[in-house]
Amino acid sequence: MKLRRGLDQAITYGTKKEALSLARQGLKRAEEKDLPGEIAYFKGQLEILKENFSSAIDYFDAAIKYNLHDGAAYNDRALCMVELGIIDEAFYYFDKGIAVEPDYATIYHNKGWLLNNIGRHKEAIELFKKALALDPKRPVTYDNLADALLNLGDYRGALAAYRKVLRLLKRGCCRQIRKEVTSQIRSLETRLAQEEYVS
Repeated sequence: MKLRRGLDQAITYGTKKEALSLARQGLKRAEEKDLPGEIAYFKGQLEILKENFSSAIDYFDAAIKYNLHDGAAYNDRALCMVELGIIDEAFYYFDKGIAVEPDYATIYHNKGWLLNNIGRHKEAIELFKKALALDPKRPVTYDNLADALLNLGDYRGALAAYRKVLRLLKRGCCRQIRKEVTSQIRSLETRLAQEEYVS
């Protein structure tokens, strides 16, 4: 489980090299312990990192057969489907993952991310809030929440969420993300100051 969390962090905020290393470590440990579901899961992760999404889906299907309650496998299968442009069916797998592992914050986040990207911002916000209720220290979820709020014109809400991202990001990591978030904060502060000046 710790390796899975580390891999998720590396994919979100680290480098591809770091993520590949963690996926290989996970696969090696799963093979050493002869855990077929985990072997399939980490093979799926390696395929995602190589952008072989169809192949990754096959591995996640195998992981699910070994563990019907593996929310991460459903989640990652859904993400592969998104990469392949199979959006409607991706929602089925997100929902299936939520049903089998309702306390897994990442799946709420990723379903919200997809909803936000297809213009269903209000639904996305509800899912981001659910993810944050389960894991309140997820900077990536605050970042996506800010984007959804921005899409709805809630500039104050977006500003508060972006500020939370900066507070939660680990020091020394993610310089580019920090720079982008800081730029968004400045832009929103300027916009809100201008609105106050006009009114």
